[in-house]
Amino acid sequence: MKEKSFKQKVFEIVSKIPKGKTLSYGQVATRAGSPKAFRAVGNILNKNYDTKIPCHRVILSDGKIGGYNRGHKNKIKLLKKERE
Repeated sequence: MKEKSFKQKVFEIVSKIPKGKTLSYGQVATRAGSPKAFRAVGNILNKNYDTKIPCHRVILSDGKIGGYNRGHKNKIKLLKKERE
C-alpha cells in the first residue's frame, strides 16, 4: 500500500477542521508528521482551489489570519460567518 504524500495528509487534516474552529499552520504540519513544515502547509493551501477543503480555517500560530488565495478579506468574512 502506498503511503500518503505530505500534501494528501495536509488536505485530509484541513478537510476535518470543524466549522467555527481553526488550526495553525504549525498544528497542521505536526499532525501531518512534519512539525517544521508549516511553510510547506501554507504553500500547499495557497495552491488549493477545492472548496471541499476549508483552507480558510488555517491561521497563524499567533492568532493572526494569515494568507488566503481568495483574498484576506474573504478569509475574515468566512471565519466570522462560521462563528455566528
